[in-house]
Amino acid sequence: MNEPLQPFDTDHVEHSVGGFAGHALRRATHIVMAFIPLIYYTRGDLISGKLGMNPDQLVSAIIITLIFIEALRIKMGIVVLGQREYEAKQISALAWGGFAVALTLLIVPDNGKTGLESGLYGIPLVFGLTFVDPIMGEIKRKKQDLKLAIWAGLAVSFAVWIGCHFWIGTPLIISILLAPLTVLGEVPSLKYIDDNATMVLIPLAALMILLPLI
Repeated sequence: MNEPLQPFDTDHVEHSVGGFAGHALRRATHIVMAFIPLIYYTRGDLISGKLGMNPDQLVSAIIITLIFIEALRIKMGIVVLGQREYEAKQISALAWGGFAVALTLLIVPDNGKTGLESGLYGIPLVFGLTFVDPIMGEIKRKKQDLKLAIWAGLAVSFAVWIGCHFWIGTPLIISILLAPLTVLGEVPSLKYIDDNATMVLIPLAALMILLPLI
């Protein structure tokens, strides 16, 4: 008899502000975040230049602004549509994800390339979060089956990373090694850091360790 690896509370709709509408908005926000690296690598210079900055300065300014807003939100105990009730008194998943994405854009190398190809590492790292997390989350919510969620997550993650190899030149060995680490970042349930961060930060850390050897 096949059973889930372990019981877990994945009724995110019940705990989401706005019910199913809030939950759907949260999932949609994940997917929309995929546009962030695309805009950064193709229009970053143009957008930041209009503000008298370079792209990295703009990203840093956004991080500082988000930290200030998040600290104020927590102090006031505010939750908005799509957030979960418990996020009233802790750092939200959106803030964790935004921080991880911004950090990725700041530190990953572009290998001297321009345009989308300069995102050969940044794009798959962010896409792993935006596409793998919703798939795994919905399977866990509907099926209560962690094993199935992991297999589905691996399929999507490898599709993202291998796809980026053919699309923008991400080294194949990097794609093969980091795809499962994206899924690994979603599996553990940690008290103080959301999987929106670990799904990016774990493969990001591995990438920075591996790059001198590639």
